[in-house]
Amino acid sequence: MSEWEKVRAYLRANRYELAAAFPAGLAGTSLLSRPSWVPAAPVPLSDLTISFADAPAWDLPSASGDPAYPSYSAAMAALDAPTVFENRPTWRLLDADLTGSAPRLVFGDGWYFDSIDTGEAAAHEHAAALLDGTPTPLRYAVGDSTDLRKRPANMAISALTVRGDDQFLLHWRDPAKVGHAGGLYQVVPVGVFQSSGPGDFDLWRFMLREYAEELLGEPEVEAPDYETWPFAVAMTAALAAGDITADVLGLGVDPLTFATDLLVRVVIAAPVFDEIFGARVAVNDEGAVSMRPFTPAAIQGLPMQAAGGALVRLALASSGQ
Repeated sequence: MSEWEKVRAYLRANRYELAAAFPAGLAGTSLLSRPSWVPAAPVPLSDLTISFADAPAWDLPSASGDPAYPSYSAAMAALDAPTVFENRPTWRLLDADLTGSAPRLVFGDGWYFDSIDTGEAAAHEHAAALLDGTPTPLRYAVGDSTDLRKRPANMAISALTVRGDDQFLLHWRDPAKVGHAGGLYQVVPVGVFQSSGPGDFDLWRFMLREYAEELLGEPEVEAPDYETWPFAVAMTAALAAGDITADVLGLGVDPLTFATDLLVRVVIAAPVFDEIFGARVAVNDEGAVSMRPFTPAAIQGLPMQAAGGALVRLALASSGQ
């Protein structure tokens, strides 16, 4: 086993402990945030404006972890590739304000491997430093990982799905299937905000695709017609009728991997949930999904990804728990 593989194995086996060792942040978790990223009250997803701008370049040192590879993604592809590992185009988060009178997110063009070559590489660098004291030039160069001007940030949407008011879905991420946060628990669905075709620069439509894939086990949907796709029609009609609510509770950055997540609470009336997701899968392409009581005890002691842990805690607090 090479030195890179030894460090990678240590990182994979100790992700939760490594992240949890950072100082406490949002909702008592290690998730990093900014005052302008945490609204005083939930923001309806439909009130959040998104726009597009030119993405500035960044200048960060390469941190492949192995001089035989030009980048960390190249090293992963050769030595530790998950089941799905493709460098797809994404939308890079450039700016965010969730507390003003007009909450907004600003995006530019990006690539999926941007986050691998910075955040996952920085996590590897941190693990190597703990093991043998090697320096961490990439992490030092990034500095404040919540400063979106300093690094490429592929924003994921983490959706806490609540059935009625007393149950929620929890996802265990299989480390053999995923390139990020393997072995940890997370809310579901979660995905990096990206397009599958024209008209996809839309947060709700992106979430619909993730719901179909992660809860119904459908193959990745390419360029769907949201006006005629039965699942999208049913979900959007329920949203318009108030049987589904989708609210943004915050935005945060994982201190270990720099993963950047928009925290969204989705509450679905029990009859609607049962009708739409009655045939949901227990195992999907990224891990296993289970239903849990919507109580603090449900996540007590679980190795949860920081974004999911913060989102569940914020949602419980807003419901008086």
